[in-house]
Amino acid sequence: MNWIKPTLLLSTLIFLTYWTKSRPTHTSPTKEATFERLPYNNPGLVVDLGVGLWASPLPMDYDGDGDFDLLVSCSDVPFHGLFLFENSSGDNFPVFEPPVKVGEPIKHIQVSYVNGEPRFLVPGKELLDVKASIMDKNKALFDGDAFDALHNKIRFNQWKYVDYENDGDLDIVVGIQDGEDYGWDNAFDENGVWTNGPLHGYVYLIENVDGDYQLRDKIRAGNKPIDVYGAPSPNFDDYDNDGDLDIICGEFLDKFTYFENIGTRTQPKYAAGRYLANAHGVITMDLEMILPVSLDWDKDGDIDLVVGDEDGRVAFVENTGKVTNHLPIFNAPKYFQQKAKEVKFGALVTPFSTDWDDDGDEDLICGNSAGYIAFIENLENGETPKWNAPQLLGNQKGIIRIQAGENGSIQGPCEAKWGYTTLSVEDWNHDGLKDLIVNSIWGKVVWYENVGSQGKPELGPEQPIGIHWPTQPPKPEWFWWDPQPNTLATQWRTTPTAIDWNKDGLMDLVMLDQDGYLSYYERTRKGEQLILKPGKRIFYSANGTYDRKNNLIASEDGPLRLNEAKYGSSGRRKLAFGDWDGDGDTDLILNGINAIFWENVGQTPERVDLKFHGNFSDRKLAGHSTSPTLVNWDREGKPDLLVGAEDGYFYYMKNDE
Repeated sequence: MNWIKPTLLLSTLIFLTYWTKSRPTHTSPTKEATFERLPYNNPGLVVDLGVGLWASPLPMDYDGDGDFDLLVSCSDVPFHGLFLFENSSGDNFPVFEPPVKVGEPIKHIQVSYVNGEPRFLVPGKELLDVKASIMDKNKALFDGDAFDALHNKIRFNQWKYVDYENDGDLDIVVGIQDGEDYGWDNAFDENGVWTNGPLHGYVYLIENVDGDYQLRDKIRAGNKPIDVYGAPSPNFDDYDNDGDLDIICGEFLDKFTYFENIGTRTQPKYAAGRYLANAHGVITMDLEMILPVSLDWDKDGDIDLVVGDEDGRVAFVENTGKVTNHLPIFNAPKYFQQKAKEVKFGALVTPFSTDWDDDGDEDLICGNSAGYIAFIENLENGETPKWNAPQLLGNQKGIIRIQAGENGSIQGPCEAKWGYTTLSVEDWNHDGLKDLIVNSIWGKVVWYENVGSQGKPELGPEQPIGIHWPTQPPKPEWFWWDPQPNTLATQWRTTPTAIDWNKDGLMDLVMLDQDGYLSYYERTRKGEQLILKPGKRIFYSANGTYDRKNNLIASEDGPLRLNEAKYGSSGRRKLAFGDWDGDGDTDLILNGINAIFWENVGQTPERVDLKFHGNFSDRKLAGHSTSPTLVNWDREGKPDLLVGAEDGYFYYMKNDE
C-alpha cells in the first residue's frame, strides 16, 4: 500500500502542471504596464495644430529668424507643458512643425508687446527669460493675490503691460473672472431657466505712478464697468487705426467684445461694448474658454488676433483693415495647421474601435467635448497602423454636433457649446450595417441609422433609443426636463454600450441607469418589432463597494454602482467590454487614472460578478476622464487597450500578460 501515495502525488502534480499551463491566465493590472501616445505614421499629413485641453497662445519669434512662431502653454493632463510650434517656412499662415516641449506650463501667463518685443506676465510678476528656466528669473511688480480680497471663485487672473495713458511708462491691466454669482451647478428651475447669475469678466487698471504700481479700479465702458461673460483676456491695441488704444476682450464662451476708445490716446474713454461681427454675422470661435492675443500677425499694418480654443487648437482671426460703423471688421477664425505627428481629436476624446468602412481593418469612431463625432480611418493595418486625419461625420442636416445650448448642461449656460459625445458602434436595427449609439451632455440616448450600404456608410437623422417603459420614463432626479415617452434618459457623459450580452442574436444595451448603477437593457422581439426592456441591475461587485473615484467604501458586495454622485459630478463613466484575460467571458474596462480592469468572475442570466483590480498602471492620463476601447490591430487574437484622454490624444497599451 505504500506505493499508492507517491503515485497519487505524482499524478496530482502532473495534473496541476497541465491544468495551470492550459487554463486561461487572469490578467490583473500591473504597475509596469505602459501607455504610448498613438502616432499617425503618415508622413506628409497635415492636421489642425493643437496641444491638450486649454491652449494659451504666446506668439513670438522664438528662434530669431524673423517670423512668428507659436509658443503655447497647456496645463492639461497628460499633455502638460510649454510647447513650441516652429514656423519653418516663414509664411503668414504656415504649416507649423509638430510641438516640442520647451518647459513646464505656466498658469495665467499672458504676453504683451512693448515696442514690438514680447513681455510675459503672471499675477504679480514679470517673467524675464521665456527660453530659460522661466519661473526662476522674474521681477515682482505688485501683490499677485490682490484680487482675492475683491472676488471669489477667480478662475482667470490675466495680467498685461500697456502704456494706458501714453505717459511713457508701463501700466498693468488685469482681467478677472468672478464665478461667485454663477455658482456653477444645478440651478435650473422647472422651465429650464438658470436661476443663478452670470459669469463676470472685469478689467482693472494698476497704474504706474513714478515706478510705484497703484491699483485703481475697474475700467469703464459706456459709463459702467466692463463686464464680459467671464475670461476677459483684455487686449489694448489700435484696431481701427485711428491713433488710440481700443480694447478687445474674449469671454468664457465664444465671442469677442470690442470697446472703442472714443476719448484720446492720453485720456481714454470707452464706448459700450459690441461683439465683433462681419458680413456673415457675429464672429464666434468653434469652442469655448477662448484666449485671444492681439498683434499684427501677418505684418500688414493692422492688428489681428491669435486665439486659443479650449480643445487645444489655435486660430488666426485676421483684421481686414476695414471699419464699418466704428467697428473693425475681422475675418472668421482660421485654425492653424501643423505637420501630423500624434493622433488627436479635440478634447476628452471617446474612441470606439470598429471597421467602419468595411475594408477589413479597425478604424476609430470618436466623440469629444465639442459634441462632434469623427471617423479616423485606419489606412494601413498592423501593430502600429497608419491613420488618416479625423473626418467629421454628418447626415442630411450637415455635420453632426450635439451641444448643450442654454440649458442642456446641469452645470449651466456657460457650457452651451459643449456636447461630450460618447458612443458605441453596432448594428442596432439588425439590417447588416453598423449604426451609431450616442449619449452626450444631455443624458439623452440616441442613435443614427446607417442608411448607406456595405463599405459606404451614410447616417440618417437622430432618433431616440426606444424603450418599453410601463410608466413615465425614469430620469435623474435633478433633470429639469422630462423625457419623451418610451425614450431613455440617464446620466450624462457615460457610454451607451450596444452589445449582445445574452448571446441571443439581438443587440442589447449596457450602461449606467438614472441612479448610476450599471444596468442591462435586454432586447427582445414582439412580432416583427424589436423591443428594449427597462434596465436590470444584474452586475455586482465581487470584492466590495467602490465610489465614483474608485475608492473602496464598504467591504460588502452589492449591485455595481459606478457613480453615486449627483448633478455635475454624476455620470462620466466610460465603458468597454471584452475578454481581456482570455478566459472566455466578458470583462469590463472602465475609465480611471488610465483605465480600470473589472474581471468577470462568475455569470448567470440574472447576475454577473465583477472583481475590481484597479488601474492598469500608475501613469495618470485623466484630469477629468479617460475613455477606453479594445483593439486588435496585430490580429493576435487577444485584445489590446486604447485609451482616449482629455487632451484629445490616444494612448495604446499592448496586452502582453
